[in-house]
Amino acid sequence: MTTKAFFITLSIIGMLVAGCSDKAQTRSESPFVISDSLFRTLRIDTAATCPMVSSLTLTGKVAYNEENVAKIFPLVSGVIGNVKVQLGDYVQKGEALGAIRSSEMAGYANDLVSAKAGEASARKSLNASEEMFKTGLISETELVNARSQYEQAQSQLTKAEHVLQINGGNTESEYFIKAPVSGFVVDKQVTNNMSIRNDNSTALFTISDLKNVWIWANVYESNITNVHLGDEVTVTTLAYPGKKFSGKIDKALNVLDPTNKVMKIRVVLSNPDYLLKPEMFASITVATKTGQECLCVPSSSLVFDNSEYYVLVYKNQRDVEIVPVKLLGKAEDKTYIAGEVKQGDKIVGSNTILIYQALNY
Repeated sequence: MTTKAFFITLSIIGMLVAGCSDKAQTRSESPFVISDSLFRTLRIDTAATCPMVSSLTLTGKVAYNEENVAKIFPLVSGVIGNVKVQLGDYVQKGEALGAIRSSEMAGYANDLVSAKAGEASARKSLNASEEMFKTGLISETELVNARSQYEQAQSQLTKAEHVLQINGGNTESEYFIKAPVSGFVVDKQVTNNMSIRNDNSTALFTISDLKNVWIWANVYESNITNVHLGDEVTVTTLAYPGKKFSGKIDKALNVLDPTNKVMKIRVVLSNPDYLLKPEMFASITVATKTGQECLCVPSSSLVFDNSEYYVLVYKNQRDVEIVPVKLLGKAEDKTYIAGEVKQGDKIVGSNTILIYQALNY
């Protein structure tokens, strides 16, 4: 090899070595670092040992509390009119909901007039009998009969007054339907000019205060053993997707619906703001303790990629490690895991996809 060729070869080797050195220097001086601005918004969670809870999601709907309603039935027959309320309206106790034009009410009013006239006549007859007895014109037996007739007339008057009062007390042939309690009209089965009978088995109006409501959920046969009285539940609705309502199972019907082949369970929920309305669809998540304990992390800290789950173990802003984990179960916002994550490890709980992708770049 000539001197010139030697120096050319040496120069090429030097350039290659310099290029490799530059790349290595770039990798070592430019690792992923969580910036201060990102770190300030980052949520760091801690892996902890938790009692394992199995989660079961059921479908159901909101219903009014049937033990806290007033059903209004017609006491007289007739034609209803002047219906002032609609389904969903709030009514005050004693408020008129409608009026029934009734021949029965006319009869009650007539009975009262007749009873008053009979009482007045019997009273005058008794007064006259007492004067006549003093002068010896009638016997004591006749006076006793007069007193008995007056007492009977008084009894008939009292009865007529009570009957009319029970039926609203109106003497103009109308029966006024009034709300016995304050609340919402949750069922209405009448319209103006509708003929009704007093033997109708259907309530004209149903009123509920809706301060607490029932949630009825459907449990299929395969899941019956997974629900129990007293189990805690979380209820969500389409109307309020970000809001959760908490309660417990307080009743389970020990029969299956013959049509849907499901068992019904009931949850009673407080409803002070009237957010939950009858017939709303609801999703009911039942949480049941299994008696086991395992490591758990917030579900938001998990990353799914390449058919595997990962968490990002945080040590400092320059040291974040991707650790594969195995899912053991999930309940609400917690996920139970197994793997190389240890109790007490700090876990990145937000912006996980962003950081995961940056670490894999």
